[in-house]
Amino acid sequence: MKVAVVMGSISDMPVMQQAIDVLKEFGIETLVDIVSAHRTPEKLVDFSNNAHKNGINVIIAGAGGAAHLPGMVASMSPLPVIGVPVKSSNSIDGWDSVLSILQMPGGVPVATVALNGAKNAGLLAVQILASQNAALLEKMIQYKLGLKEAVLKAAEGLNN
Repeated sequence: MKVAVVMGSISDMPVMQQAIDVLKEFGIETLVDIVSAHRTPEKLVDFSNNAHKNGINVIIAGAGGAAHLPGMVASMSPLPVIGVPVKSSNSIDGWDSVLSILQMPGGVPVATVALNGAKNAGLLAVQILASQNAALLEKMIQYKLGLKEAVLKAAEGLNN
């Protein structure tokens, strides 16, 4: 099982690191790269056309501004693509990134998480992989139980 985490620019790394951290927490092999839709289109085409041949199972693609990377990857790859809109320095409050990733035409799906929501992208990639892997599914069940326990523990002390 391998997940690729690609981003349009090194400036996206602080956000995308959240996805990388989640994948590492679950023991998922991760390939990290910068693949700019606008500055390295040949690299984008090569990556997208060959990811499934290179052992990748899921792609997480983050981009800011015009945010074409996730959609372009999805247009060429048969793999599930999770898009992470990144609020960048040239962004219009992040809405340009959200809409560029969210508003895909029929036939080219991109699962889109919240603005700067790379943690959820990592978790969604784990859930996709866990649908076919019992050990990983059990790890995800335990993770969700941990979330529940943290909320219940926090609630215990509120009215004492």
